[in-house]
Amino acid sequence: MDWAAAGDKRLLKLNEIEKFQTQAYENTRLYKEKTKQWHDAKIFPMQFEPRQQVLLFNSRLKLFPGKLKSRWSGSFEVIQVYSHGAVFVNDLRTRATFKLNGQRLKHYWGAPIEHDKQNVSLHDV
Repeated sequence: MDWAAAGDKRLLKLNEIEKFQTQAYENTRLYKEKTKQWHDAKIFPMQFEPRQQVLLFNSRLKLFPGKLKSRWSGSFEVIQVYSHGAVFVNDLRTRATFKLNGQRLKHYWGAPIEHDKQNVSLHDV
């Protein structure tokens, strides 16, 4: 048994493994960059404005939701839109307000909210 030759052969194999490792790391990095570019190209930026109605995507509805059950809940009213994509909304049923990611929202084209209604008492006439 030649220990020196075996040691040299082992060092060569370790260097070869490191070379494969760096190539695999580079290939993974390139794959992730291309996948991110493809994913980002598929995302459409949504423009929301205050007092606009939106629906919220319910991402927690996964376990047997039923075939016809919608994953969209709402309606919500946009209060404020931030530049980084966050949206401050008001729940029209419970009057709760909270901040959400704008990508979880979509426009609601249902009946408009009438904000300028006035209450008139008929007893005063």
